[in-house]
Amino acid sequence: MAENEKPLPDDVRQLDPRSLRGLAHPLRMRLLAALSEYGPATASQLAERLGESSGATSYHLRQLAAHGFVTDDPERGKGRERWWKPAHRGIRVGDEFGTHPDPAVRGAMNTLLHEWATVHSQEVSTWIGTLHTWSPEWRRASDLSDFKLRLTPELAEEMRDKLHEVIESYREKEVDQDTENSARYRVHLHAFPRDEE
Repeated sequence: MAENEKPLPDDVRQLDPRSLRGLAHPLRMRLLAALSEYGPATASQLAERLGESSGATSYHLRQLAAHGFVTDDPERGKGRERWWKPAHRGIRVGDEFGTHPDPAVRGAMNTLLHEWATVHSQEVSTWIGTLHTWSPEWRRASDLSDFKLRLTPELAEEMRDKLHEVIESYREKEVDQDTENSARYRVHLHAFPRDEE
């Protein structure tokens, strides 16, 4: 851990090169995201949700389990029906993987980042395509902004950390699923330097 880096919460997993390579597969990432978003499920339920075969979802769920990303949910299921749930609330990826000496690790990092960017783009497109179905209150509470600043790496890191702190502070205020007019609220944060040429 870097000198100024804060310790991770117990329910967030720091990836290492091996676990990064284990996760960096489009279907595995979609399976883990679906379990995190919608809760425990069987391979068959996930196959139906994601438009995949249950054989493929079963295989990749076992791979995710082997790398410690998902675990059995023993409180659910009857007989041979196997339910899966995420092993952690979230994951953190170190920035060192983008320049790792092993090309397989760099490739896995590229896959992970491109898949995340694709999912973010799809979610924004879905919001735009369905925003007419949401209430005025939800439309006002949503945002698609673009800010341009001139910063040093230290200032950019400071700003990013403050944004994360604000977002994390709302975890304490989360409401129950049954709360009237509540919805899952997605926040995507994309912050990066740009070449001026």
